[in-house]
Amino acid sequence: MEFLLLGAFEVRRGGEVVELGCRRQERCVLGVLLLDVGRVVSTERLIDLLWNGEPPASARGAVHTYIGRLRAALAPYQVRITTRGDGYLVEPDGHRVDAVEFVELVDRAAATTDPAERVRLLDRALALRRGPLLVGTADDVLRDRLDGPLEERRLTGVELRAEARLALGQHARVVTELTPVVGRHPTREHLVATLMTALYRGDRQADALRLYRRTRRTLVDDLGVEPGDRLREVHRRILRADHRLERTGRPVYEVRVRGESLPWSVGGHPALEFCNTFAGWGHQPPMPGAEWLRGYRTLAVWTGHLGLADEVTVGRLLDLARRNPVGANAALDEARTLRARLYACLTDAEDRRAFDAVARYAEEAAKTLVFRRDADGRGRWWPDLTAGLRLPVHAVAWSAAELLADPRRLTVRACPDERCGWLFLDESGLRRWCSLATCGRSAAEAPCEGASAPPGRLAGWTQTR
Repeated sequence: MEFLLLGAFEVRRGGEVVELGCRRQERCVLGVLLLDVGRVVSTERLIDLLWNGEPPASARGAVHTYIGRLRAALAPYQVRITTRGDGYLVEPDGHRVDAVEFVELVDRAAATTDPAERVRLLDRALALRRGPLLVGTADDVLRDRLDGPLEERRLTGVELRAEARLALGQHARVVTELTPVVGRHPTREHLVATLMTALYRGDRQADALRLYRRTRRTLVDDLGVEPGDRLREVHRRILRADHRLERTGRPVYEVRVRGESLPWSVGGHPALEFCNTFAGWGHQPPMPGAEWLRGYRTLAVWTGHLGLADEVTVGRLLDLARRNPVGANAALDEARTLRARLYACLTDAEDRRAFDAVARYAEEAAKTLVFRRDADGRGRWWPDLTAGLRLPVHAVAWSAAELLADPRRLTVRACPDERCGWLFLDESGLRRWCSLATCGRSAAEAPCEGASAPPGRLAGWTQTR
């Protein structure tokens, strides 16, 4: 069976449309279950979605009735709805769901390094979307609640395809495809940066600069923030006619050091950058391209890039990792554990266990530090190479300890979009969203919880001064 959710709700078998004879509410229940095919959807979630948080007393019985009718309608087609605990799931059983296929194609495209293959996969994925999710079945409120992750995936796919087309020299096509998308998402800086690059490569420098000015004005007026590092860098390079803008093969805002792709510095502190190695922290599975910390080599190079270790030390670490890959993987796992503890500590001031865990890392790091003269003549603490492959872990732990002891720690914010979660310093007290716009929303579309919070309250947690 084929279930089409990305547009008008349709069920097909052998290419022919099947009329199930279900009522609208029953189709809504089936659509919700199919979006999570193979996974349990609780009865409480179904009730909350169907009645938008205001269910009647008979809601649970109504859901039970809908499930019974769906089972009867789907039984002739070998589609099974199974009861699991206090919830239901549609058994996969080889059935095709266009929304699931769409996500899989976008993820496969994000994983490939061949731009032509990436374009091919994303063309297939984006063509699956025939219109708004469950049009004619779900109302606008339900659609908005269900479609967020899929819409984010779609925008990510559009971004990835545009970058791949730039790598293939197809800047004119990128302009055609991205112009209307940027018009609908004017604060999504990744899209804007890619469109500016395509305009510049098409000898439309003035149009690229006008787009930057318009985007900056929107960011300042709507969100109270300046453009992020990526967008400012593209703008700067256009003004200087930087020859690197003409090169294809990779985004111009990508940071590459020793052959490794590293994240931009957007959090304002090394410890925040370390947490921000996982964009979309609260999203499962993570968004394509979210996790840059792929191996020990990347961790070591990043440590040097942010000045937590000198270049000589980085070279020695890379040599150690080549000779001891098992030890390198163990150190990488430890770094990821530290990152999780540090993120929890910075987003929940009451999480004493997370704070204590970071403190233990910092205390261990302090035993390996040496104090020596820096290039500018000042003294500073450096992690010593005697720590071996664990040196980057010590470097990050020491940086985390410095942040936790700094008053600026009280100005750390997390982007309130649950699919984003980037951390950044907000010493002005004015910023509400991350500068990367990874969440792709504006304040007008989804007000930040922190926007109306009382003094001393940051997005997602309470602080004390």
